[in-house]
Amino acid sequence: MEAALVGVGVGVMKPLLEKLFKLSEEEYARLKVKGLARQVEATRDEMCSMTAALEALEDAEQLDPEMIPWRDDVRELSYDMEDCIDDFTARLDHEGGGHTGLKGFFDKLKKLKPSHEIAVEFEKLKARAIEASKRHKRYKNDFPIPNSITSEIDPRLHALYVDVAKIVGMDDPKKHIIERLKNEDFSTPLQVVSIVGTGGLEKTTLANAVYQAIKGEFSCSALVSVSRKPNMKNVLRDIAERVGISHSTSNDDERRLIDRLRDHLQNEKYLIVIDDIWSTEAWETIRDALLNNDHGSRIITTTRNSTVASHCCSGTGYVYKMKPLSPADSRSLFLQRAFGSEDLFPPHLENVSGGILQKCEGLPLAIITMSSLLADQTAEEEWNRALAAIGSSLAKESHAEALTKILSLSYFDLPHPMRTCLLYFSAFPEDHIIKKRNLIHKWIAEGFIHEEPHRSAYGVGESYFYGFINRSLIQAHDIKYGQVETCKVHDIILDFITCKASEENFMTTYGDAEHRKKHKIRRLSVMSRYSEMAAVPGDLSHVRSLAMFGNFGQNSLLSFPALRVLDLGECRDLENSHLTNIGKLFLLKYLRLGSDKITELPCKIGDLQYLETLDIKGTTIAKLPSTITRLQRLTRLYVENCANLSDGIIGQLQSLEELENVHVCPSRIKMPLVELDKLTNLRTLSVSILYPLHFCHADGAEDVGRFVGILISSCNLHHLRIDYMAELTIWGLLSLESWRPTTPSVLLEISITNYHIDKVPNWMISPVNLRALDISLYRMGPEDVEILGAMPVCFS
Repeated sequence: MEAALVGVGVGVMKPLLEKLFKLSEEEYARLKVKGLARQVEATRDEMCSMTAALEALEDAEQLDPEMIPWRDDVRELSYDMEDCIDDFTARLDHEGGGHTGLKGFFDKLKKLKPSHEIAVEFEKLKARAIEASKRHKRYKNDFPIPNSITSEIDPRLHALYVDVAKIVGMDDPKKHIIERLKNEDFSTPLQVVSIVGTGGLEKTTLANAVYQAIKGEFSCSALVSVSRKPNMKNVLRDIAERVGISHSTSNDDERRLIDRLRDHLQNEKYLIVIDDIWSTEAWETIRDALLNNDHGSRIITTTRNSTVASHCCSGTGYVYKMKPLSPADSRSLFLQRAFGSEDLFPPHLENVSGGILQKCEGLPLAIITMSSLLADQTAEEEWNRALAAIGSSLAKESHAEALTKILSLSYFDLPHPMRTCLLYFSAFPEDHIIKKRNLIHKWIAEGFIHEEPHRSAYGVGESYFYGFINRSLIQAHDIKYGQVETCKVHDIILDFITCKASEENFMTTYGDAEHRKKHKIRRLSVMSRYSEMAAVPGDLSHVRSLAMFGNFGQNSLLSFPALRVLDLGECRDLENSHLTNIGKLFLLKYLRLGSDKITELPCKIGDLQYLETLDIKGTTIAKLPSTITRLQRLTRLYVENCANLSDGIIGQLQSLEELENVHVCPSRIKMPLVELDKLTNLRTLSVSILYPLHFCHADGAEDVGRFVGILISSCNLHHLRIDYMAELTIWGLLSLESWRPTTPSVLLEISITNYHIDKVPNWMISPVNLRALDISLYRMGPEDVEILGAMPVCFS
């Protein structure tokens, strides 16, 4: 990108200022450390004075070169200050005891040491803040805040889930390529079709459409992505896995992988899609593995480089040059995304919309971005402002840079907090399926979002998430009960986000860490599915967020003392020994594990007093350690059929709002009710009830019905999911008629699976906000139909 972009300075500053105000009023006043309160107040005043300047810089797409170093220094200073405060507070909480007498005296002595240490450290930070403030005053630059184009969340959100780019303008190219492939007899030698075009033309969409349409005619098939700087061993391993090579390829080198693929494919009629090839060298390596077996096999490639496309098809192929959308298709796509229907388009916008479409030049991603930006806007001045903004760049730039400018425009349209959250997508690999819930919980742990009046922090994060979908910055993937569960980020948009995150020193990916000499590494994403690495190099002591995709290798958690977010859910080689030092991560707020080799949590997990989210789904942990009761800030606990709900542990976690996948035995079903009754903040509960072979189902049906009924009658639960995991057919029916919600308006979801209900209870019409109902009826009668028909219209 040619222009120097600004970004997340305000997102860094806001949580820092909140902590400075809080600690100056509470911690330092209580400890009465000589001079420390004055230092904190002076530092706070200096940082406040710079906040307004940072806010102005956030909305300027181009900066004076002299301002870039100042902005970067203030951002890094903010990080260092927050680390200092958090470390100090954690040490006080961890070392303090709250005792009286002699024990209390020694507790105070322990607290004095970190207090004096922070006084020295804050003296240094204050000096840096004063110097940064003086530097800014010397520049004497004013930066006007441009008018931004704002867009509320589209009320027709569900209509946006349809990938219109797959419909508009794709039928003819798809038909053309399929006919080209089938014109050749399938007993002929290997054929290659290479789709070529600039970024944003939806080459991958077209290739996938062809792939899905014809893959059933082949004995094996695969669709893999290469990327700009590929690890060719990883690419070959991906192909091997997808075409059915069952034996592990993790230790194979490139030559061995090529030999195994050639041997496996020699008698197969295969279809392989190689997406996003950037170099002829990468294609040569892949082509060596995909031998010509004269069985009518086919290869489809996509690339942005016409030279690479010609090389892929040399001798036995066909280059399909993907064209921009026609004016008619462009207009159809634009109006569908902006207004939901061409019939709703206001006539007075005809001329300016034509100008916007002309500037978009038929690029689907550019059209989708602009139409989403202007969704439901009918004021002509807003459209003219958008047209002028695009024209100032598209009129002079090539296609790729024009698309970057459009993405930049969409980025700067976001409110400041949403920009910070958008950059977090740079932590994920290409084509990764991102779970909405995990993503929002990470935002919360990082301090990017906070509660608002009448809306929880999660609700705020969810509005950001849907805002990104509305602006076509991310793509909805899995949808359940009208809610988007997972998303993906288009490769081109991810390129933009990753570049932006790098400029801001927001996210570092393993591989470019060694180039980051100027700034400390603040967030780290390690993408090493088949990594041979031993350990991530460099100073990792300031990393506050770590996500690993692949192998954990020989890394040590001791290298990451400042972590707030630790996501090891994709590390399949993770073992118990890797978690030995987990208790040293005093600042940790989010922890996710997903390896089935993890069989227990260390007792030191209880030292993580700030932990808010613990996700151990995918592990084989059967029981939680008793020390988990010390996690009094734990809000979300996701387990994998843990069986000790009745051991007096869960009930002591008073802050729990979400508890999922706990295991309950029918013979001890009364004890879980006692535990759950203590969790007054619980909003989401998912329980699995396992019936062993020796259990008498008929005798236990009444207890089970009482268990479910009491849970339904809870005045707090919003989501209730009960799953019966019976080893034999369950005898008896579950009756819910005598149980009714105390406050039915809070119920959003009821799911009772693998157990039959005798009838739909009459109270089912009361939960006016119910949006998901999943029950199994033994038989359906007219009364049941009448009750279901009377349910509120908001139900889906």
